[in-house]
Amino acid sequence: ATPEQFIAGLTDFGPGREKIFGNSTDQYLKVHKKGANSADVTEGSGGIWERLHYHWSDPKHVVLSTTDSNLWGGRSGHTYLLTRQPNGTTDVDVTIVRDGKNFKGRLLGAFLGIVGKGQLEKWFANTLKAIESRNYEISAAAKA
Repeated sequence: ATPEQFIAGLTDFGPGREKIFGNSTDQYLKVHKKGANSADVTEGSGGIWERLHYHWSDPKHVVLSTTDSNLWGGRSGHTYLLTRQPNGTTDVDVTIVRDGKNFKGRLLGAFLGIVGKGQLEKWFANTLKAIESRNYEISAAAKA
């Protein structure tokens, strides 16, 4: 997928988001506000939720900052660095910070940091495949 298609998938808050992001079920999804380059969204699954501020005005650097959660606080969030490859695809580097704000959050954060990395990589690979399969149409203005 192109960087624009990746961002389109990342910011697709419509029904069926759980098919792209397995940890974001439709029952938790609530879009509080969405603009041209940012959004305020609550999402989650399995009893874990977080409210995120999405910011994608820089098509090479997308930041999701956790503003509220039942587990995560502090510096929690996601940062995506997107690099367009000569063949039109995108190299995606993602950094996820999980700063537990309570005992359950600290325990889950430690678990994810120690043994969950492989599972997170599998989930992210599935997300990338789902975005590619949707083949998001991108306007000429978004490509510029």
